[in-house]
Amino acid sequence: MSLFEALVLAIVEGLTEFLPVSSTGHMIIATSLLGMESTPFVKLFTVAIQLGTILSVVVLYFKRFFKSLDFYYKLFVAFLPAAVLGLVFSDLIDTMLESPMTVAISLVIGGVVLLFVDKWFNKPKIDDSDDISYAKAFRIGLYQCLAMIPGTSRSGASIVGGMAEKLSRKSAAEFSFFLAVPTMFGATGKKLIDYFMDGGQLTSDEVNILVIGNIVGFVVAIIAIRSFIGFLTKHGFKLFGWYRIIVGLVIIVLLLSGQSLSVV
Repeated sequence: MSLFEALVLAIVEGLTEFLPVSSTGHMIIATSLLGMESTPFVKLFTVAIQLGTILSVVVLYFKRFFKSLDFYYKLFVAFLPAAVLGLVFSDLIDTMLESPMTVAISLVIGGVVLLFVDKWFNKPKIDDSDDISYAKAFRIGLYQCLAMIPGTSRSGASIVGGMAEKLSRKSAAEFSFFLAVPTMFGATGKKLIDYFMDGGQLTSDEVNILVIGNIVGFVVAIIAIRSFIGFLTKHGFKLFGWYRIIVGLVIIVLLLSGQSLSVV
């Protein structure tokens, strides 16, 4: 992997991880356009740079993470479904990850959902994520599990789940950001352990690429989160819905035309 390729992937990750557009789908397009081979290190890189995006949430919402233990208890309750089901269905998830068509179809279906979600859940009762009950946190965590289907979007699933639980768009998005921290940290930790358990090693150049990628992902994610909250509050999800549909259809057209695409 060249430094240029790493920078492109880090920017894509930072821009798409917290938006309801599926970072996986965008990684497919980015790696295919760059002509990258799906090597073990490339697969590791696309997961490990999530550490930078995780840090962006902690920095932006620093006070919230040190406000009370109740905050962490609710995050744990919301994280639990994905942790359990992720372990139980890990082989099935890996199989689905090998199918770009699954990603493309999920993008389109999720896009259609986003076109109507503002109409379906237009009477929020909770405007502060601190007011979420444990039961609501658990149910939002169940919604997040839908993102185990590649292309669904972790943030999209958890935000829609939050709105279904009567959260406002802003509070649902913020809780989705918070929930990303344990979820993505767990996924990244598992990927790193698996990589080294399988005998993988990192050269000094690869370590440098990982560090630079995380720094770039961190900066871009901060910009994306700030912009997303402002846009979402004013305009809702419809634009993201149409965008997902277009991206999904692009991938489908490429696949049907014989283009070889791979999920990193």
